[in-house]
Amino acid sequence: MSKIVSIHSFRGGTGKSNSTANLAGIVARYGYRVGIIDTDIQSPGIHVLFGFDEQKMKYSLNDYLWGRCNIEETAYDVSSILGKTGKANSRIYLIPSSIKARDITKVLREGFDFNLLNEGFQELLDVLNLDYLFIDTHPGLNEETLLSIVISDILVLILRPDRQDFQGTAVTVEVARKLEVPKMLLLINKALPALDFDALQQQVEKTYNAPVAGILPVAEELMQLASSDVFCLRHPEHPFSQVMEKVAQMIMQK
Repeated sequence: MSKIVSIHSFRGGTGKSNSTANLAGIVARYGYRVGIIDTDIQSPGIHVLFGFDEQKMKYSLNDYLWGRCNIEETAYDVSSILGKTGKANSRIYLIPSSIKARDITKVLREGFDFNLLNEGFQELLDVLNLDYLFIDTHPGLNEETLLSIVISDILVLILRPDRQDFQGTAVTVEVARKLEVPKMLLLINKALPALDFDALQQQVEKTYNAPVAGILPVAEELMQLASSDVFCLRHPEHPFSQVMEKVAQMIMQK
């Protein structure tokens, strides 16, 4: 059975796209067919981590939503990012959103058909024969994120050890429970090494009554990479990658 995994955060700047790319890369490495769709149409960018040249983007998610192409025409095979770490069946398909200013402006001005987006998710699963579809959502709560949450098999909520993040995440957790998401995981990012990680995990799990899948330490090496690659595929032994591996295993649990 295919699984839809939404990666979401209430506020921007939590490392949502980076986490999506790394989790998807790790899952694909195990021999799965993985799709990644950038539904953060107002501020897209996950394609950068895969070294995807915008000039080669004939069609984007925007074109599908505006009736210019089929959804499968927006999917690009970026499996080469795996290098020698993947298996024979490993595949990663990227469905990017347009980075063009006029396209972003059009979305902000006119919106799009959310039912068509939902149909696109299902088509991608079928046409590309995906095992997992990762949705990189827009921060906060709007129609698009609610759609992504309600159709998700797994929802990964990313938050920083920050009071504003804690408050916003509480709202999202409440909404996810009302929408009866089958599986919800919390991922704490950008935690300073000086913090007591065990105490932080206990505090967060008690606050939200939901499991903390992992706590990601601030990683200078990741910052130096500056979104130019998928970190966990290049540095699998790094503490950051080890936490991501653990989260990926929880996603792949039957």
